[in-house]
Amino acid sequence: MSVHLRPQGSPAIDPVAARAALGWLHTARFLTTAAQLDQLPRLDVPEIAFVGRSNAGKSTAINTLTQQTQLAFASRKPGRTQHINLFALGRQGQTDAVLADLPGYGYAAVPLADKQRWQRVMASYLVARENLAGVVLLCDPRHGLTELDEALLEVIRPRVEQGLRFLLLLTKADKLTRAGQARALSIARLQAGGGEAMLFSALKRQGVDAVALWLRRLVQERTPVAHGGAGGPAGS
Repeated sequence: MSVHLRPQGSPAIDPVAARAALGWLHTARFLTTAAQLDQLPRLDVPEIAFVGRSNAGKSTAINTLTQQTQLAFASRKPGRTQHINLFALGRQGQTDAVLADLPGYGYAAVPLADKQRWQRVMASYLVARENLAGVVLLCDPRHGLTELDEALLEVIRPRVEQGLRFLLLLTKADKLTRAGQARALSIARLQAGGGEAMLFSALKRQGVDAVALWLRRLVQERTPVAHGGAGGPAGS
């Protein structure tokens, strides 16, 4: 039996399953963008939202997981993008899940009125989006959870208690020492409140396989008859 060394804080990984999960994520393609909730299409496939502060590395994480360099747009001015972007996953001609890239929040250069408007939009999305199956909250562990992060956790807590899957993803983990990573992960597991926590580094590819597996298994659990990714086409 072979032994696979892995970064501290990472779960044991089945390399075959990880390759399959990454291959599935690589099918990601742009579906639609919306400035308001009523502009989003009604979907009957699991949707997983990526949320976090504007400088938490959200676009980089999405691009790394999907192995595409420009799927998620990384603005030179964080916080300027104020749309919900949906990306379809699945074999060509099929969609068995959707990734939702929500606007980054908390960046100082964005006018206060825009910040408040988008906080309301995101809160409404997280509470009311019917097919929302999971939320990935990205956080730079060097700074920890902010007041806005904690407010978001409070918004989704009732849905987590009802079965919504939640992952607190500690990005830029390569910036920490091994001891720092262990400490940050321990704190994050306490803060996740019914969810999970993982370390992630796009630069070192730390946690990439683990997150890919988490996403794939979430979708498989929600669509038991579609183990191969054979979901119906998404539509409005």
